[in-house]
Amino acid sequence: MAKCDICGKGVTFGIKVSHSHRCTNRTFKPNVQKVKAIVNGTPCRVNVCTRCLRSGKVQRAN
Repeated sequence: MAKCDICGKGVTFGIKVSHSHRCTNRTFKPNVQKVKAIVNGTPCRVNVCTRCLRSGKVQRAN
């Protein structure tokens, strides 16, 4: 699975609980997107979660 290159957010695990209270494992996957961003003055493709995109931690390349 992809991981955010900025904050390190990745897949986390939890338990899915049904109405009858049967418990099974599940995964929570982050919304990670491949964007062209400026890193060290050069544009390159990085995996970034949408929270880092919205908060302005990444400067996108045009």
